[in-house]
Amino acid sequence: MPRLLGINIPEKKHIEIALTYIYGLGRPSSRKILAEAGIPFDKKAADLTPQELNRLKELIDKGYKTEGDLRRQVMTNIKRLKDIGSWRGLRHAKKLPVRGQKTKTNTRTVRGNVRKTVGSGRKPAAEPT
Repeated sequence: MPRLLGINIPEKKHIEIALTYIYGLGRPSSRKILAEAGIPFDKKAADLTPQELNRLKELIDKGYKTEGDLRRQVMTNIKRLKDIGSWRGLRHAKKLPVRGQKTKTNTRTVRGNVRKTVGSGRKPAAEPT
């Protein structure tokens, strides 16, 4: 498996898809990186040469915030929202949906309101003693 930025990239997938396994890179950014590096989108990750891997690593390091840095930035943003007491921060603190989704029927598992599916409602016949 090729390793890029500390992440094992699946070798059987096209490199365009394999780059999305890195936190912070999606399809559009992987296409931009590959176009800049001059690597075809449909090339398999296992077929990459070490020079191509180095070029990809340099381009990603130079232009994108990924993995640990990006996770740290997201966590500090959420912490800032909690500290200033904003609505979004309070929703994060309560582990509820932040972006206005309804909570009456969805997000039951997050709220701790897990309902089991109910059978027909009919109880089995009592056994004679």
